[in-house]
Amino acid sequence: MLNALWLGFFLIAAASAAIRWLAAGEAAVFAAMVESLFAMAKLSVEVMILLFGTLTLWLGFLRIAEKAGLVDILARLLAPLFRRLMPEVPAGHPALGLITLNFTANAIGLDNAATPIGLKAMRALQELNPVPGTATNAQILFLVLNASSLTLLPVSIFMYRAQQGAADPTMVFLPILLATSASTLAGLLSVALMQRLRLWDPVVLAWLAGAALVLGGIMSTLAGMSAATLAAASSLTGNLVLFGLVLCFLVFGAWRRIQVYECFIEGAREGFDVARNLLPYLVAMLCAVGVLRASGALDFALAGLRWLVEAGGLDSRFVEAMPTALVKPFSGSAARAMLIELMKSAGVDSFPALVAATIQGSTETTFYVLAVYFGAVGIQRARHAVGCALLADLAGVVAAVAVCYWFFG
Repeated sequence: MLNALWLGFFLIAAASAAIRWLAAGEAAVFAAMVESLFAMAKLSVEVMILLFGTLTLWLGFLRIAEKAGLVDILARLLAPLFRRLMPEVPAGHPALGLITLNFTANAIGLDNAATPIGLKAMRALQELNPVPGTATNAQILFLVLNASSLTLLPVSIFMYRAQQGAADPTMVFLPILLATSASTLAGLLSVALMQRLRLWDPVVLAWLAGAALVLGGIMSTLAGMSAATLAAASSLTGNLVLFGLVLCFLVFGAWRRIQVYECFIEGAREGFDVARNLLPYLVAMLCAVGVLRASGALDFALAGLRWLVEAGGLDSRFVEAMPTALVKPFSGSAARAMLIELMKSAGVDSFPALVAATIQGSTETTFYVLAVYFGAVGIQRARHAVGCALLADLAGVVAAVAVCYWFFG
């Protein structure tokens, strides 16, 4: 799947560039595409430099948690649920605890912590893989749920809106919460359908019901807060949880008589090795995405979408936010740039900007996640992972548009 997808990016870009050249005489498009290749190769190295530090830091702390037994404790707690969702993963396997930590970090918006934890989880799942180059069912489920981006505290979106002068930076909190829940549910259901998982099992239903109650409780608690209080609570909660997690690892490790410094250095070395092996996969994916963007293919897609919406007699205000939706699966930085540009041009509290902010907070950089997570363990055959992850993205985008019409008219 990844092989066909990667090749498809270049073929679509070539077709788009040819149309622009032959129909509009824009010969400069080819220079832009070549320039994009080199720019994306440079960006890949810059991303790797950031990943080196982040992975080294967090895999160091994770090694302390592993040696102290915290990961095993989490794995045992979640064994009943994951025994049904990931039947090929043995009960109590360390991957289950790491998956839990990854989901927790994503939910509270701690992307820098979530990525290295997720890579560690993927490597643990790879130890159970009988065909190393092909993704297992468990790896696919983990990746799709990770890419569906369940986020309870979208602090970064609040920050972008505040920087652009929004009177109420947290106005999109509840829309994002609803849209990201729809994305995660779509991802889970699509994988369950492909893998024939029994979601009606009493244990699975109990966990889903519990998650729904917790989500409802959070929404009801935060809905009554003022904008300033909500922003402060979101920021404080995220930072407290992040530092509390680090402190928990260290204190628990010391209590279990673990040499925490030596363990940290051991894990940090592993983080360095993991980051180094990611570069070829990042270069391949980011260069393909860069060529696709430079060719104008995304602009063609946006114009076609606007025509279809208006031909159907529907309101087309949301179309201005679709560039963010179109590039988000490929590049988080590009989507962020498009969001900020839209806030500046249309107004931070305009309807398209609110839709774009909701989309940015409820979808994930799917192809980046695929390249990084599967690239870290040498997966080349993704099976149904791409389709299910993109379906989750689509559900997040549709839900974001629908919820914004509901909230903001």
